[in-house]
Amino acid sequence: MRTLGATLGTVAPGSVEIALAPGPAVSQQHGFVHAGAVSAIADSAAGYAALSLMPPGAGVLTTEFKINLVAPAAGDRLVARGRVVKAGRTLTLAQAEVFSERDGAERLVALLTATLMTVQGRDGIGD
Repeated sequence: MRTLGATLGTVAPGSVEIALAPGPAVSQQHGFVHAGAVSAIADSAAGYAALSLMPPGAGVLTTEFKINLVAPAAGDRLVARGRVVKAGRTLTLAQAEVFSERDGAERLVALLTATLMTVQGRDGIGD
């Protein structure tokens, strides 16, 4: 998220917000925020929402997601709001909506649905 310039916002059990300021580093050829950046903040918001309901010391891993891009991602700021739909012991279903903010108004630009897995006993990358 640091590479994209995204920041963590509100965090509550089963709910997480991640914000992204549009700019050249995350834009595509028409000036809109690239779908990859939109997908990244949506996946992370859903993943951290899932993680917030997992046992202490657990990790989270996305096993699949589907994203619908419903409008061009442009504006003053993008906000991904992730929330848990159903938390399970091994698998959790979560969604994230990504909104474009401009002049105080919000517009839905993407909807992500993800399945996330609870990971235990993985202390580092490449274990």
